[in-house]
Parts: sequence; structure tokens; C-alpha cells
Amino acid sequence: MTPVLELRSVSAAYGPFRALFDVSLTVNPGEVLALVGSNGVGKTTVARVASGLVAPTSGSVFLGGVDMTGRKPYRFARAGVAHATEGRSVFATLSVEDNLTLSFARARGRKGVRSGLEIAYELFPVLERRRRQAAGTLSGGEQRMLSMARVMVEVPKILIADELSLGLAPKITMELYASLERLRAEGTALLIVEQHVAHALRLCDRVAMLDHGTVSWTGSGTEATSVVAQFLEPSH
Repeated sequence: MTPVLELRSVSAAYGPFRALFDVSLTVNPGEVLALVGSNGVGKTTVARVASGLVAPTSGSVFLGGVDMTGRKPYRFARAGVAHATEGRSVFATLSVEDNLTLSFARARGRKGVRSGLEIAYELFPVLERRRRQAAGTLSGGEQRMLSMARVMVEVPKILIADELSLGLAPKITMELYASLERLRAEGTALLIVEQHVAHALRLCDRVAMLDHGTVSWTGSGTEATSVVAQFLEPSH
């Protein structure tokens, strides 16, 4: 089976600061891999390398068996990678519907906007109720839903979700993870990057633990429950 995503001996740096050291991992078709570890160990850098936002200083990145190392992020997107980045990437002064319309017009063309909006509102009904509201005035959880809707509607080959639950109420986190369940059911592979790992462990097939920029352990979700117990924190 050819992995959807494969990192082979990847190292990465920000100027003189080395963030990753010889990281290797794979995500297979339809699989959920949780990348866990404490804050500052390089999880977000792995996500950025996997979507082309950061070029590795050494090693290789493959998508569906094709070497994508050093290619621009739009090439990764065209190859089926969607990246829900850490935080709330929305256009604050535009309405919810304008945010979605811009994304869908670019991805689907103007004729595909209406169907894109229908899917987004089905995924996150609260966005339809807030469709005329400026995105910057939404709650943190609603902004996260908006940023997720912008990348989920196209049903990517792999979705990289970076710190999905960060700073969100438990109810919102549950809704976001339910949307990931639906996406997985449609065949999308998932790379879930989490510091608070309890949610990810309930969904994932496998776990890779990152420590000081290196993969220190990999195993099944069941095995991981005891191994990563030191990283588990109460849901928030």
C-alpha cells in the first residue's frame, strides 16, 4: 500500500534553530495518525513540512509515492493536502459567507460556490446562522469551525489538523472531532497534531510521539494510551 503521506528522514530548521531531526512517519489511505507530544517539540513544524509550508533541510516528503520535496505549498494542495493550521485563519472583516465564498470560488469556480456553502453549513450549522456576521466577531470556536469548513468541503486526500482543540470549550471540540469522523468516513486520511491528546486517541489508528524534534515512539492507538499518559491533560 502506497502511503498518502510519507516523511523520510526529514530534518527542518528556522534559520539557525533546528526544529526536526531525522523524522520519518507515514499516513496510509483512510488512516488516522495522531502526532502527540508536549508544547515546543516540533509538532507544528511536521505539519508545515507535510503541507509544503516549510521545506526540509534534509530528507524527503512523498505524497502518494511522488517526491514533493521542495515544491511550493500550492502543489501540495493540488495533490490533495488540506492543512487546518494552528489558530483561526479567517478574514476578520469579511462575513462568514464571504470567507467561504472566496475559498470555494478559488477551489471550485463560481458555479461551485453554492454547493460548497451547502456542504459547509451542513457540517457546521452555526455558520449558517452567523453567515452575515463579520468573522472577526465570532467566538474562538466558531472561527475555528469557519477555518475548518474552508478546507474540509473539498474532501482532501489527507487533512492535517494542527492543535484542533487548543483553547476551545469541550462542546466545540467534540463538534470539530465529529466533523473529522465524517471526513474520515468519506475516505480522507488524517494527520492530527495535538498537545492535549485525549481526543485524538479516541479517533486515531496509530500514534507517533515527538520529543525534542525526533520521533521517540510509534504504535497503535490502544498501545498509546499508557505510553503517552504523561502527556494527557484534562479536556478543556
